[in-house]
Amino acid sequence: MDYQKRLRDLREDHDLTQSAIAAYLGTSQTMYARYERGASELPIRHLLRLADYYGVSTDYLLCRSDRP
Repeated sequence: MDYQKRLRDLREDHDLTQSAIAAYLGTSQTMYARYERGASELPIRHLLRLADYYGVSTDYLLCRSDRP
C-alpha cells in the first residue's frame, strides 16, 4: 500500500471530505486531492498534523508500519 491510499482510506473511514481535511491543514481542496493522487508530495507539516488528527503514527501514515 502506498501512503496516498492510506490518506484516502483514513479520510473515508472517518466520513470526511477532501475539503474538510484541506481546511484543517490550511490548504485548498485541489491541493489536498493532489496529495491523495500522488501528484504532489505531502509536506512534513501536513504529515504531522494528519498523524495528530487521526491519532496515528507518521510511520503508519507513510506505510512503514501497519500499527496505527
